[in-house]
Amino acid sequence: MIIAMSSPALQDIVENFELLDDWDDRYRYLIELGRSLAPLPEAARIEANRVRGCASQVWLLSSVARDAEGAETIELRGDSDAHIVRGLVAFVLAAYSGQKRADFAKIDVMSLFARLGLGQHLSPQRNNGVRAMVDRIKAMASEDGGSAAAS
Repeated sequence: MIIAMSSPALQDIVENFELLDDWDDRYRYLIELGRSLAPLPEAARIEANRVRGCASQVWLLSSVARDAEGAETIELRGDSDAHIVRGLVAFVLAAYSGQKRADFAKIDVMSLFARLGLGQHLSPQRNNGVRAMVDRIKAMASEDGGSAAAS
């Protein structure tokens, strides 16, 4: 399954990433993406919001909103204590946040990571962490209420 560009922000991120040939530049870009995230308040950095399976600390929160047509969308926020991982959080959130619950199954961030070469240039721990984030986000969006804490 190939990811459709689920948001203009994600499309911009991918286009910018593809313009960078040097991996040092790509890592710097990931760090810049992470700096663009609004920090989570300390009160949100609790165990219930922590993503297990990440070597670094990662926290994700979800809330339900309605789009212009009244369909449920999932709004996501996240943060990490590591610069590059915070950029990965921003990348993953750009793919999922604001999307309709039903569309989450169609989004394949791991294929996009492979296409951009991220899967090859990240450590196995970071790749596992991205998978853990994606799994957690899909659980948060699931009908059975897999959401930890809403913000």
